[in-house]
Amino acid sequence: MIYHVRHRTTYYYRDPVSVSHHVARLTPRNLPGQTCRGSQVSILPAPPSTSAHLDYFGNTLTFFTLQEAHESLMVEATSDLEVKATDPPDVSGSPPWETVRESLAGNCSEDGLNAWQFIFDSQRAGFRPELADYARESFPEGRPLLAAVLDLTGRIHQDFRFDKSATEVATSVETFFEKRRGVCQDFAHLQIGCLRSLGLPARYVSGYLRTMPPPGRPRLVGADASHAWCSAWCPGIGWVDFDPTNNCVPSDGHITVAWGRDYSDVSPIYGVLLGGARHKLQVEVDVLPVG
Repeated sequence: MIYHVRHRTTYYYRDPVSVSHHVARLTPRNLPGQTCRGSQVSILPAPPSTSAHLDYFGNTLTFFTLQEAHESLMVEATSDLEVKATDPPDVSGSPPWETVRESLAGNCSEDGLNAWQFIFDSQRAGFRPELADYARESFPEGRPLLAAVLDLTGRIHQDFRFDKSATEVATSVETFFEKRRGVCQDFAHLQIGCLRSLGLPARYVSGYLRTMPPPGRPRLVGADASHAWCSAWCPGIGWVDFDPTNNCVPSDGHITVAWGRDYSDVSPIYGVLLGGARHKLQVEVDVLPVG
């Protein structure tokens, strides 16, 4: 599937901003099933210069500074990608989840060490006794890891409701778990917290959903904005994505932009401002299949 993606973010400041420094994570990653054919970030007012770097997790960062007073800021990323459908993982053929948990401490391979860092608490997702208790229903003794994660994905989708007005960017997992309503970011943080509470590695993935579904298929929740889901690590298979908001295993309808420990590592746009105490935010996302 070939996609054209447009992601426009506009800030309208109540008071002028005199100086601002920003970092944007808006460039999709290149993966075995995903090729970014081209990506461009446009900024108004135009900064004197921009620079691109890779962060610790391999995400592309775009840095820019505005040194003149401005009352608004528009950042628009456009990308053209090819995303290939992937075969669903053999969930029943994955190792027992306890085996994965117990083997990680002694796994000194590159993949094992990479996965190990995603066990620990992060700013927005970590060990909580109530999350461990909730997750255990999906993780009986001896159950294959990926089968258990898939079951947990379905339970979160069933037990929680998508509600744009229920939470904010800074809402904690504990609050979402209590209210049982929120957005894709909350669903992802909850599943990550559940897995980490059982001693299993999990990471946060940000990206986009296909805006227009194929004929006869329902429109996925969250397609008008950037999306988030969870990825679990399985020895011999690697990282496998799960989308608890839509109760599915992502394939060619999901586009990956960045990943990290939680949302704090992959925020699409982050800035430090002098001035502009209050602002209005407008986000527009279009993911259009073109071939």
